[in-house]
Amino acid sequence: MAYATAEDVQRRMVTSLSDAQMEVCAVLLDDAAVLIDTSAPNASEEAKLTASCSMVIRALGSTGSVGIPVGATQGSASALGYSQSWTIGNGASGELYLSKSEKRILGIANRIGSYSPVEDLEVM
Repeated sequence: MAYATAEDVQRRMVTSLSDAQMEVCAVLLDDAAVLIDTSAPNASEEAKLTASCSMVIRALGSTGSVGIPVGATQGSASALGYSQSWTIGNGASGELYLSKSEKRILGIANRIGSYSPVEDLEVM
């Protein structure tokens, strides 16, 4: 069960999606819901909607920026001899994944500290 619709994604985008892209968007939203459910089942519905839309927009690669992969953390370009190189921070371009900001939205961001499962054990 998706937390957002293709129309929710379309409202957040700079460019319009074609009918074929809307169909792909709907499938990606279902996939995003599975990823969110396994990572943050207790997040609010609004957080799940926001994260779903953000993940799908990144996977579709449509932000209005020309030539720069969505999710790129570093990049370089040259002229005349033509050369480009991009570093993708999390996952790969076109892949669904939860970014740091989406994890914060869902309430599962990394926190400073530590956890020991041994401390939860009861001693008899």
